[in-house]
Order: sequence, then structure tokens, then C-alpha cells
Amino acid sequence: MRYDLVIFDNDGVLVDSEPISNTLLAAYLTELGHPTSYEDSLRDYMGAAMHRVHDTVLERTGQRLPADFDDVFHARVFAAFERELQPVAGAVQVLEKLAADGVPYCVASSGSHERIRVGHRKTGLDRWFDDGRIFSSQDVGRGKPAPDLFLYAAERMGVPAERCAVVEDSPLGVRAANAAGMDVYGFTAMTPADRLTGATELFADMGELADLLA
Repeated sequence: MRYDLVIFDNDGVLVDSEPISNTLLAAYLTELGHPTSYEDSLRDYMGAAMHRVHDTVLERTGQRLPADFDDVFHARVFAAFERELQPVAGAVQVLEKLAADGVPYCVASSGSHERIRVGHRKTGLDRWFDDGRIFSSQDVGRGKPAPDLFLYAAERMGVPAERCAVVEDSPLGVRAANAAGMDVYGFTAMTPADRLTGATELFADMGELADLLA
């Protein structure tokens, strides 16, 4: 393995949550008077921390979202996760391969710690991620596309940035990894390849990843 640490994004990379969360986000914003389609949500918010939703709506409309927006949204998302969330196909096999080869890995997500853990418990991925392997945008001042989260995860894992590989499926995440000086593997299962400009390599099947990283 040519890397000393593999940093996974969570939503859309480890857990197949993007269709669920973006459907609910679009519906909730529309309900609040900010018409948003599923495609709009993917384009504007996929891979982003919640503050980007607030900032974007305020910038576009001059209106602030309700104070309880995050709580209501997460309650809806977590309920949907319990009903239907699945791991991304091939993710477990990649983690098994990294563990067998003794390659350190972690997750660095724009989602909250609670969101990460709820998703991992539901999908069984919690067995692969103890607390020391979980990093959230809550841990840093700026979320993606700033490099802060990836740099923080690398520092906590004791690995220089140039020895890290990031696995991402969003344009914001690719930009963050580029800014951190890390190689980034762009997962195109949901995101058109031309939106992941700047990725070191692109792949559409999680089963391909272990060979790409070798």
C-alpha cells in the first residue's frame, strides 16, 4: 500500500445515505418556502456541513432558516435511516482488506458525530470504526471545501498529509482534499465524473478501490 492512512468520507462513500438525506432536505426546504428539487440539493449541498445550507438560503433569499431547522431535519433523517439505510456496496470488503493489510483508516465527514454513529450502527459499520477513527466537521472551525477536517484527521492519526489518500464522492470533498495536499479518489456512483475535477483517480465501483490504493 502506497499510503499510510486512508480517509473515508461517510455519506455516499461508506453509507448509502445521500439519496435519503437529499430527498428529505429538498422536501423540508420546499416546505419552508424555499423551493428545492432533489437535483438542486445534490448540486448545492452534497458533502457539505449544515452551515452551508443556512448560509446559502440566507445569501439567496435574505431569510434565515428556523432555529430548530437542524434538529427537525436530523430527526427526519435518523428516522429514515432506521427504516432504509444500507452500507455502500463493497465498502465492507474494502475495510476488511485494509484491516487485513494493517493499513490505518478513518472517517472524516461533514455530518455530525451523531449522524455518523447512527448510520454506522444501522449498517453494522460501527464494528470498523471506534471513536478514535471518527472525525466530524464539528471538530473543526470550517467544513469542506476547507482542508481543516482532513488535516485534523491526519494529525490525530499521526500521519503527514502527503501520505494520506482521501475517498470522496462530492466536489466539495475533492476540493478539500486538494487543499489539504492529499491524493483523492473520486467515487462516481452518484456524482458525474466531470463534477469531481481534481481527483487523483476516478472509480465507479467500491470493489475497485483496494486495487487503486495498492
